[in-house]
Formats: sequence, structure tokens, C-alpha cells
Amino acid sequence: MPLTMAQGMKRLGTPIAALLGVALIALIATSWLINRDALRKAVEAQIRDVTGLELSVAGSIDISVLPASYISFHDVGLKGGGTSDPALHVDVLTANLRLLPLLLQRFEISDLTLLRPHIHVSLKADGESNWTPFIQTIARTMKPGADNQVSFSEIRIQDGVLDFQDATAHASEKFEDIDLSLAWPSISRSFAATGQFDWRGERVDGSISFADFVAALSGERSGLKARIASAPLKLAFDGSVANRTSPMMEGTLTIDSPSLRNALRWTGQPQPGSGGFGRFALKARANVVGASIALTNVNVELDGNTAEGVMTYANNGRQTLQATLAADALDFTPYISTFRLLASGARDWNRQLFDLNGLSTTDLDMRLSAAKLTVGPSKFGRTAVGANLRNGTLALSVGEAQVYGGIAKGSFGIARSDTVADVKAQFQFTDVDLQACASELFGINKLSGRGNINVSLLASGSSPFGLVQSLDGTATVTGHDGAIAGFNAEQLLKRLERRPLSGGGNFRNGSTPYNNLTIAVKFADGVATAEDIRVEGPAAKITMTGTASVPTREYDMKGVASLNTASGFELPFVVQGPWDDPLIFPDPESLIRRSPASAPLLDMLKDRKGGDAVRSAIERITGSGKRSAPAESPTAENAKENQKSN
Repeated sequence: MPLTMAQGMKRLGTPIAALLGVALIALIATSWLINRDALRKAVEAQIRDVTGLELSVAGSIDISVLPASYISFHDVGLKGGGTSDPALHVDVLTANLRLLPLLLQRFEISDLTLLRPHIHVSLKADGESNWTPFIQTIARTMKPGADNQVSFSEIRIQDGVLDFQDATAHASEKFEDIDLSLAWPSISRSFAATGQFDWRGERVDGSISFADFVAALSGERSGLKARIASAPLKLAFDGSVANRTSPMMEGTLTIDSPSLRNALRWTGQPQPGSGGFGRFALKARANVVGASIALTNVNVELDGNTAEGVMTYANNGRQTLQATLAADALDFTPYISTFRLLASGARDWNRQLFDLNGLSTTDLDMRLSAAKLTVGPSKFGRTAVGANLRNGTLALSVGEAQVYGGIAKGSFGIARSDTVADVKAQFQFTDVDLQACASELFGINKLSGRGNINVSLLASGSSPFGLVQSLDGTATVTGHDGAIAGFNAEQLLKRLERRPLSGGGNFRNGSTPYNNLTIAVKFADGVATAEDIRVEGPAAKITMTGTASVPTREYDMKGVASLNTASGFELPFVVQGPWDDPLIFPDPESLIRRSPASAPLLDMLKDRKGGDAVRSAIERITGSGKRSAPAESPTAENAKENQKSN
């Protein structure tokens, strides 16, 4: 007769229950009959065979079969490679055992857990480390057909600490609070590790995986994926790795950081300057050989600037960066925003000392080209710039730049000597807008027109003020079809020709147009001496001599303005005061001599009797004399006489 479901379950459950009972009895019997000494030796032998490290147990040993099967060693040291100091010290090392082999009195490790391990890695000068025997043993035991095949599949590290020491570089690092899971390749050939750790005050998430762990350990080519994520920096690599004669990696590299300056500070790298270096992103094809990295198909972004090209980085005792990049638009303003020639809110030069530390830590060789370039208020068109930094000397070269409506070429160099910067600049501006160029470069906004500017300067100092105090060199300006703002020479000369003593008037209005302009200046110790200054206009011409102090930013010059007429009227004048707002006034003596009524008065000055009266009259005419003290009233004089008589 057919059985009901209940009857079938009852008949089937009876033998299952009996089997489970037998298994339970076997487990209990195993826990009583297990050879604990043999278990300990078997576990130690498996760990030694897999890792090549010898266990040195100083604490107690705990063994459990039910409800979990494991053996725990307390206060354990693991060492190898003939060293006396342990490469790994663990507070508690727990080996979880496979259940079925255990019932048959075979002891096989399922996985390992290391609680509070202290890992010591020491890199020797020859490139070997105290962990080299460990790596060699793993590579040997994992090869197909090896006598001791790897048996356990996972190693877990909890609350670990890793100390790293590099004898060659005399460097040391410490990684703390390590929580890591290593997926051991007991079945497949791949290896993966994921976890977290603390480094330099930041929590870091990381993962790494090898497609062929055996090949990687043997130095053969293997697929590699790595990822590091932290608040200052994110890095990912997807490619391959090999280590035949030296470490080699090839693949796609991606780096992202909200602040490159903070990322450099976190990784212990020198920080360039004090401006910019914020948002940073890079994606490229990377080829790593030893300590050198070659990047191709580079797409890089920094402070909103994006560029493409190639880069090379090497760290063979000294960091070296080479790059050739091209961009549609670049803005260098963030990198010069903290460098001010003039003190904030003042006409004086900035006296803040230079920070030249960034010139001595890294070698740089860079080529940049951009369709548009912005440097502060200056706007450049198509520009090619080269930068070379080596042994503390920075050299910038401008192959050709479209700026101020013309073309600029030149070079700029800075050499560091302790805290002093030795600066050398040579620039040529061809067919530029003189008003924009002179205003932005020299702070002079009175000149307009088009022309050429050649500058060759040398200076040495620890601040912008120190540089201008030692300024030497030459500067020449040739212009055409422009004007000098601040006065109208033609109107002024015609008025004074008719009436030389017409009063002070206002000499600071209008502008003086010119057809040709020539300025040749020589600098010595911060003082500019005019060697040739000529302004030739349609109605008047001007020549000037004198000096201009660069440290005080003031003029002390004299000139002669003359009309291009039959009379050839000439007027000497003086230019004095600050660069941005100078005083321009005619020579009083020249005006008096040209007045028929007042010229004889100058001859009378030679007469002592009439000299004082004449001088007083001249001062009243020209307005150049000092006001005399008011005469005392007769009442006051009588009061003094009465006091004397009393």
C-alpha cells in the first residue's frame, strides 16, 4: 500500500537521526581522544611549510573541537631567514580546522586569524628583505606538483601594526589598526586582499588582487588590480606586473585628489610654492620600471586646467619630473596669487621674504603649449612655455607668446643662494599695445601707442624690495602713433609763448600725441638713468634727462619741450613725484626770462640793495616763494616799546 507523507518522513528521519547521533558521539569521542600534542605539531608544520616561518610560542595554547574546531596560540613569534628577531609577533594566532579530516584524526587548517599582530619589514640595500624567504617558500609550495600544497584558504588580520624600514633611503613608516582579509589561493590561482589601515592620521581603504599569484611570486607576468582610497587621495591601477630583474608594471593609472597640496603633504612630498595645487585628477597609461614611471596618453587636470600629453617621473635619490603637455586654455593665476611685488594697499615694494625651499627638492623639465594663457591680469594668445628646474636653479623660457596685441619672447631665471634669489630676465615685446604692456609690467599708465620693448635685468635679494634695490640692466622702448597722458605740450607751449607769466595754470590735463617715441634707460643699484628719451610729435617734441628711483618708485627728471613752429619756442620743465601720479611743472626762471616786463628783474637780483625786493616780486609773480609772516600791528609795536621803557 502507498505510504503517506508523514509515514515516509518518519521512516526517513529515524536513520538520519541515528546518523547524526553517531556523528555527535564521534565528535565527543574525538574531543576526548584527540592527541593535542600531535595537533599542535601538525598545525605548526603546516604554517612552516606554507610561510617558511618558524613558530615560537611563549604563551598558552587553547584547543576546541565543539562547537568550533580550532587551536589558538598566545604570544607567538614567527621568524625565518636566519634572523634572530621575529618578522611577525602575534598576541593570538588561531588556526580554524576542517571538521571532516579532524574526525579521521587528520589535522588540516581551514584558515588563520591573527589578532593584534606586529609585522616588521626591513628592506636591505641589495633589495632583499627579511620577508624574502617567506615569499620564496610560498612560490615553491604553490607550484603544481609541489610536495606541500597550500591547504588553508584565508588569513585574517585584526588590529595589526606594520613597521617598515628602508636601510638604503634611511626611511621608516608605520601602519596601524590594520584590518585585513587575504583570500589565499587554495583552489584558484588568484589572490586578493582587502581591508583598512591607518597611515599618517588618515584611514585608508585598500584592495589588491593578482590574477596568477604563483606567477607574480615567481617574478613572471600576472594581472594586477590595486585600489587605495582615503580622504586626501584616491588611486587605482589596472594592468599587469612582473619582477624578473626589477619590478615592472604596465596598465591604466587613475589618481584623484580634492587637494594636491594636501595629498603631497600627507605623503611627505615637498609642496611647491604656496598658491594653487588644489583639485587634481590624472588618467594615463603607465609603464613602471623600478623607481621610474612613464605616462602616455595623459589626461591631467589641476586647478581647473586640463591638458594632454606625456610625463615621466623618477625617484633615484632625487625626484625628477619631465612633461610635455598641450591645452586649450591655462590659468596660472593661482600659482602667482600669493606672490606680490607691491605691498598690499601701498605703493611700497613687498618686503616679505621669499620661500625658496621648493627650488631644492625636485628637478623639473616641462614643456607647455596653450591656445590661451592667463597670468593674473595678463591675457596671452597662443603660447609655448618651457620650465627647467635643476639643482636649485629655475629657468623659464617663452618661445613665442601672443600678448598685448603683439609677440613676446624671452627668458626668466632664478638661482637660489641660501635665502637670496639671483634673478635674471630678458624679454622682447614686438609690436605690442604700450598702454597695456607698460601698465601691467611696470605700473606706468600714462603711455599709449604701439611699439617694441626690450628688457635685460639682473637683481639679487631675499624679497621683492631687495631685488629692486640691486636692480641692474637696460630697458629700451620704441613707440609710434601714441600719446603721453597728463599734459598737452602743444597747448601749454603756445599759451606760455604768448604769456610766459600767465600764472601757474593746470599743467596736468590732456595728453601729448607723438609720432615716434624713444626711451633708453640704464639701471644701476635700483636707479634708472635716462640715456636717451625723445618724444617727437606732430606739433611738439620733448627730450628728457634724469633718473627714476625703482625702490621709491619716484621720478626726478628734467626735460625740454619745444614747438615745431618757426619760432621754435622751448620750455624747460621738471617731472617729480611718484610713478603713478607725478608732478609736471615748467621751470620758473625760464618763464621770467621770456617775459619782456620781468626779465630785467633777474639782473637786479645781483644788486644786493634791490635784490630782496626783486626776489619778493618774483616770488609773488610765480607763486614759488614762501609766505612771509604777517607784520605786527602798530599797537603791538607800541606795547613792546612800553614794556622796554618800564
